[in-house]
Amino acid sequence: MLRREKEAVIAEVAELLESTDTVFVSDYRGLTVAQLSELRGALRQSGARFKIVKNTLGTLAAERAGRETLKDLLAGPTAVTFCGDDPVAAAKAIADYARTHPQLEVRGGLMAGALLDAGQLRALASLPPRDTLVAQVVGTLAAPMTGLVTVLQGTIGGFVRALNQVAEQKAAAGEA
Repeated sequence: MLRREKEAVIAEVAELLESTDTVFVSDYRGLTVAQLSELRGALRQSGARFKIVKNTLGTLAAERAGRETLKDLLAGPTAVTFCGDDPVAAAKAIADYARTHPQLEVRGGLMAGALLDAGQLRALASLPPRDTLVAQVVGTLAAPMTGLVTVLQGTIGGFVRALNQVAEQKAAAGEA
């Protein structure tokens, strides 16, 4: 690889590292080109990008992007997954693929500047999708308000019934 080609790869990986909040690093040793293409397709559906990176170029790109903590994961055959908006979907895609292809070994990753190990990535993959989590949070926030509305409706309804009974009693007393 020529020097300018290496520089282009370093610039591309550094740009991806700067623009991506979550990155997963894997060892792809033992996977065929067809299997890697299948994995790329699965990750693309989750909004992630899968790239094989030479360790020396990856180290230089990590330094350039200010992600030095990532350098510890760059050893041996290295594939980097640059996650999109939903890192859980990308983690699920990798975990599902690793279940059927044990050659894919997840080393760890970087999320919001914190280094993740393989166990933490498996835990991330077990979370529900982003939309489900957002719906759960909204439901949790809405529950007290719904309860308050129900209580207020009951109180107002009781007050209206009491007034109605008083009116009926006065009407009955006026007729007698």
